[in-house]
Amino acid sequence: MTSIQMARPASQVFPLENGDHLDAAEFLRRYEAMPPSTRAELVEGTVFMSSAVRADAHAEPHSRLAAWLHCYKGRTPGTSVLIDPTLHFSESSVVQPDLLLRVAPDRGGRCIAGTDGYLMGPPDMVLEIAASSAGRDLHSKKDLYQAQGVREYLVWRTLDAAIDWFVNTGDAFEPLAPDAEGCLHSSVFPSLALDAPALLAGDDNRVRIRLESGLEVGAHAEFVARLERARRPD
Repeated sequence: MTSIQMARPASQVFPLENGDHLDAAEFLRRYEAMPPSTRAELVEGTVFMSSAVRADAHAEPHSRLAAWLHCYKGRTPGTSVLIDPTLHFSESSVVQPDLLLRVAPDRGGRCIAGTDGYLMGPPDMVLEIAASSAGRDLHSKKDLYQAQGVREYLVWRTLDAAIDWFVNTGDAFEPLAPDAEGCLHSSVFPSLALDAPALLAGDDNRVRIRLESGLEVGAHAEFVARLERARRPD
């Protein structure tokens, strides 16, 4: 028996489906045709569709971490904070982290915008709010970020009331140890300190005060001066 199949229009774009196996070009072609509210990622060739965002488990923590980063950025010229950017890492991985902090491209930063407007190159720091996505954020995405050269990775597991901060040693992501007061200190961005107990307790004022007190030390001023010296002419 002869099988007859109707030819599909070359321009037809199929919707993204959770679990699809695609390359980056096809993923982006389909993603750009989806409704604006769609959130999806391609991790090592597999499509993951994000679930609806809950206010208490994701949206509010997201805004609080963003405020902390913007406080640091405001005092650290030459750094850049991005919310929900698309990172085109490779032909098999296109991800959308919740937040990232980077050295600005004009100061020598490695994470830059490509010709298509999507970011390429590893950010210095990636941050994820992990509620329903905790399994992926702490496994397949963590492995991807480490392999791609992300220098630091912070995951706020909101359902577990826990914060994990990892530093890339070149071979693996190793946990960043807190100080005696439970504060975490970046090894990449001088004086970027997070009072984790205060954040988890909802005390944003204490989080801000702890961060700002560290910005008064000499290491931060030296970092700002180094970024200024690295500035490329327009």
